[in-house]
Amino acid sequence: MGFVMGDAAETLELTYAQYLSLEAETGARHEWLGGRVYAMAGGSPEHALQASAVGAELQRLARARGCRVASSDLKVRVLATGLATYADVTVLCGALERDPADPNAVTNPTVLVEVLSDGTELYDRGEKFLHYQRVPSLRHYLLVSQREPRVELYSREGDRWVYLQVGAGESVELAALGGALSVDEVYAGIELQPSPLRRLR
Repeated sequence: MGFVMGDAAETLELTYAQYLSLEAETGARHEWLGGRVYAMAGGSPEHALQASAVGAELQRLARARGCRVASSDLKVRVLATGLATYADVTVLCGALERDPADPNAVTNPTVLVEVLSDGTELYDRGEKFLHYQRVPSLRHYLLVSQREPRVELYSREGDRWVYLQVGAGESVELAALGGALSVDEVYAGIELQPSPLRRLR
Protein backbone atom coordinates (compact mmCIF):
# COMPACT_ATOMS: atom_id res chain seq x y z
CA MET A 1 0.00 0.00 0.00
CA GLY A 2 1.10 3.56 -0.57
CA PHE A 3 -0.32 7.03 -0.22
CA VAL A 4 -2.62 9.02 -2.46
CA MET A 5 -1.00 12.31 -3.39
CA GLY A 6 -3.50 15.10 -3.73
CA ASP A 7 -6.02 13.51 -1.37
CA ALA A 8 -7.61 15.96 1.06
CA ALA A 9 -6.05 14.12 3.97
CA GLU A 10 -2.61 14.96 2.61
CA THR A 11 -3.04 18.59 3.66
CA LEU A 12 -3.74 17.77 7.29
CA GLU A 13 -1.19 18.68 9.95
CA LEU A 14 -1.92 16.51 12.96
CA THR A 15 -0.12 15.40 16.07
CA TYR A 16 0.24 11.65 16.41
CA ALA A 17 -2.54 11.61 19.00
CA GLN A 18 -4.82 13.48 16.61
CA TYR A 19 -3.89 11.05 13.85
CA LEU A 20 -4.89 8.13 16.07
CA SER A 21 -8.23 9.82 16.76
CA LEU A 22 -8.76 10.33 13.02
CA GLU A 23 -8.23 6.63 12.33
CA ALA A 24 -10.49 5.63 15.21
CA GLU A 25 -13.26 7.95 14.03
CA THR A 26 -13.11 7.12 10.33
CA GLY A 27 -12.11 3.46 10.44
CA ALA A 28 -9.84 4.25 7.49
CA ARG A 29 -6.11 3.64 7.31
CA HIS A 30 -3.67 6.50 6.87
CA GLU A 31 0.08 6.97 6.88
CA TRP A 32 1.55 9.50 9.29
CA LEU A 33 4.94 11.19 9.09
CA GLY A 34 6.10 14.36 10.78
CA GLY A 35 2.60 15.67 11.34
CA ARG A 36 1.41 14.99 7.79
CA VAL A 37 -1.38 12.49 7.19
CA TYR A 38 -1.73 10.60 3.92
CA ALA A 39 -4.77 8.59 2.88
CA MET A 40 -3.84 5.03 1.95
CA ALA A 41 -4.49 4.02 -1.64
CA GLY A 42 -7.21 1.46 -2.18
CA GLY A 43 -5.96 -1.75 -3.76
CA SER A 44 -7.41 -3.59 -6.75
CA PRO A 45 -8.83 -7.12 -6.40
CA GLU A 46 -5.66 -8.39 -8.11
CA HIS A 47 -3.51 -6.54 -5.58
CA ALA A 48 -5.43 -8.06 -2.67
CA LEU A 49 -5.24 -11.57 -4.12
CA GLN A 50 -1.50 -11.26 -4.76
CA ALA A 51 -0.86 -10.04 -1.21
CA SER A 52 -2.92 -12.92 0.16
CA ALA A 53 -0.99 -15.46 -1.94
CA VAL A 54 2.35 -14.12 -0.71
CA GLY A 55 1.08 -14.15 2.86
CA ALA A 56 -0.01 -17.77 2.56
CA GLU A 57 3.41 -18.87 1.34
CA LEU A 58 5.14 -16.89 4.07
CA GLN A 59 2.81 -18.45 6.63
CA ARG A 60 4.08 -21.89 5.63
CA LEU A 61 7.65 -20.81 6.39
CA ALA A 62 6.84 -18.68 9.43
CA ARG A 63 4.90 -21.36 11.28
CA ALA A 64 7.93 -23.65 11.41
CA ARG A 65 9.92 -20.82 12.99
CA GLY A 66 7.26 -19.81 15.50
CA CYS A 67 6.68 -16.57 13.59
CA ARG A 68 3.35 -15.03 12.59
CA VAL A 69 2.08 -13.40 9.40
CA ALA A 70 -0.23 -10.38 9.37
CA SER A 71 -2.21 -8.72 6.61
CA SER A 72 -2.25 -5.05 5.65
CA ASP A 73 -4.52 -4.38 8.65
CA LEU A 74 -1.43 -4.34 10.87
CA LYS A 75 0.18 -0.95 11.42
CA VAL A 76 3.98 -0.74 11.46
CA ARG A 77 5.75 2.13 13.21
CA VAL A 78 9.33 3.08 12.37
CA LEU A 79 10.47 4.63 15.64
CA ALA A 80 13.66 6.09 14.16
CA THR A 81 11.80 8.23 11.64
CA GLY A 82 8.27 8.35 13.07
CA LEU A 83 6.60 6.82 10.03
CA ALA A 84 3.38 4.94 10.73
CA THR A 85 2.26 2.81 7.79
CA TYR A 86 0.69 -0.44 6.66
CA ALA A 87 2.72 -2.96 4.65
CA ASP A 88 0.86 -5.42 2.44
CA VAL A 89 2.22 -8.35 4.49
CA THR A 90 4.20 -8.33 7.75
CA VAL A 91 6.02 -11.24 9.38
CA LEU A 92 6.72 -11.00 13.10
CA CYS A 93 9.09 -13.27 15.02
CA GLY A 94 9.32 -13.25 18.80
CA ALA A 95 7.22 -11.22 21.18
CA LEU A 96 5.30 -8.27 19.79
CA GLU A 97 6.94 -4.94 20.43
CA ARG A 98 4.44 -2.10 20.39
CA ASP A 99 4.86 1.60 19.85
CA PRO A 100 4.66 3.28 23.27
CA ALA A 101 2.46 5.97 21.71
CA ASP A 102 0.23 3.53 19.83
CA PRO A 103 -0.58 0.05 21.18
CA ASN A 104 -2.02 -0.94 17.78
CA ALA A 105 1.31 -0.42 15.99
CA VAL A 106 4.18 -2.90 16.04
CA THR A 107 7.81 -1.87 15.85
CA ASN A 108 9.66 -5.15 15.29
CA PRO A 109 8.79 -6.71 11.92
CA THR A 110 11.16 -9.37 10.59
CA VAL A 111 9.87 -9.39 7.01
CA LEU A 112 7.90 -6.71 5.16
CA VAL A 113 6.23 -7.18 1.78
CA GLU A 114 4.87 -4.65 -0.69
CA VAL A 115 2.93 -5.72 -3.79
CA LEU A 116 3.89 -3.22 -6.45
CA SER A 117 1.28 -1.10 -8.21
CA ASP A 118 1.62 1.74 -10.68
CA GLY A 119 0.68 4.36 -8.10
CA THR A 120 2.98 3.21 -5.32
CA GLU A 121 5.97 1.47 -6.92
CA LEU A 122 8.34 4.45 -6.79
CA TYR A 123 7.45 5.11 -3.17
CA ASP A 124 7.79 1.44 -2.17
CA ARG A 125 11.20 1.19 -3.86
CA GLY A 126 12.47 4.54 -2.65
CA GLU A 127 11.36 6.62 0.31
CA LYS A 128 9.39 3.88 2.03
CA PHE A 129 12.31 1.47 1.85
CA LEU A 130 14.59 4.12 3.35
CA HIS A 131 12.26 4.26 6.34
CA TYR A 132 12.06 0.48 6.58
CA GLN A 133 15.86 0.23 6.64
CA ARG A 134 15.79 2.07 9.98
CA VAL A 135 13.88 -0.80 11.64
CA PRO A 136 16.55 -2.79 13.56
CA SER A 137 14.58 -6.05 13.54
CA LEU A 138 13.91 -6.07 9.79
CA ARG A 139 15.78 -8.80 7.94
CA HIS A 140 14.01 -9.02 4.58
CA TYR A 141 12.05 -6.65 2.34
CA LEU A 142 10.14 -8.22 -0.55
CA LEU A 143 8.74 -6.43 -3.60
CA VAL A 144 6.22 -8.48 -5.57
CA SER A 145 5.27 -7.60 -9.15
CA GLN A 146 1.71 -7.70 -10.45
CA ARG A 147 2.90 -7.57 -14.07
CA GLU A 148 5.01 -10.72 -14.29
CA PRO A 149 6.24 -13.53 -12.02
CA ARG A 150 8.99 -11.52 -10.33
CA VAL A 151 9.98 -11.19 -6.70
CA GLU A 152 12.70 -8.80 -5.57
CA LEU A 153 14.38 -9.32 -2.24
CA TYR A 154 16.47 -6.98 -0.11
CA SER A 155 18.18 -8.79 2.77
CA ARG A 156 20.11 -7.21 5.61
CA GLU A 157 23.61 -8.60 5.89
CA GLY A 158 25.46 -6.81 8.64
CA ASP A 159 25.30 -3.10 7.89
CA ARG A 160 24.35 -3.43 4.21
CA TRP A 161 21.37 -4.55 2.14
CA VAL A 162 21.86 -7.19 -0.54
CA TYR A 163 19.54 -7.30 -3.57
CA LEU A 164 18.29 -10.37 -5.43
CA GLN A 165 15.67 -10.74 -8.16
CA VAL A 166 14.03 -14.06 -9.06
CA GLY A 167 11.43 -15.12 -11.61
CA ALA A 168 9.30 -18.07 -12.70
CA GLY A 169 10.70 -21.45 -11.74
CA GLU A 170 13.00 -19.92 -9.13
CA SER A 171 12.87 -19.44 -5.38
CA VAL A 172 14.35 -16.99 -2.94
CA GLU A 173 15.95 -17.94 0.37
CA LEU A 174 14.67 -16.15 3.45
CA ALA A 175 17.33 -16.85 6.06
CA ALA A 176 15.30 -15.32 8.88
CA LEU A 177 12.54 -17.88 8.25
CA GLY A 178 14.85 -20.79 7.51
CA GLY A 179 13.36 -21.61 4.12
CA ALA A 180 12.74 -20.59 0.53
CA LEU A 181 9.85 -18.78 -1.07
CA SER A 182 8.82 -20.28 -4.42
CA VAL A 183 7.92 -17.76 -7.11
CA ASP A 184 5.65 -20.29 -8.84
CA GLU A 185 3.70 -20.84 -5.62
CA VAL A 186 3.37 -17.11 -5.01
CA TYR A 187 1.79 -16.68 -8.45
CA ALA A 188 -0.22 -19.93 -8.63
CA GLY A 189 -3.77 -19.11 -9.72
CA ILE A 190 -3.04 -15.37 -9.93
CA GLU A 191 -4.15 -13.47 -13.04
CA LEU A 192 -1.34 -11.07 -13.85
CA GLN A 193 -2.02 -7.53 -15.01
CA PRO A 194 -0.18 -6.80 -18.28
CA SER A 195 1.90 -3.66 -18.47
CA PRO A 196 0.09 -0.67 -20.05
CA LEU A 197 3.00 -0.46 -22.52
CA ARG A 198 2.41 -4.02 -23.65
CA ARG A 199 -1.27 -3.30 -24.27
CA LEU A 200 -0.28 -0.56 -26.74
CA ARG A 201 1.63 -2.97 -28.95
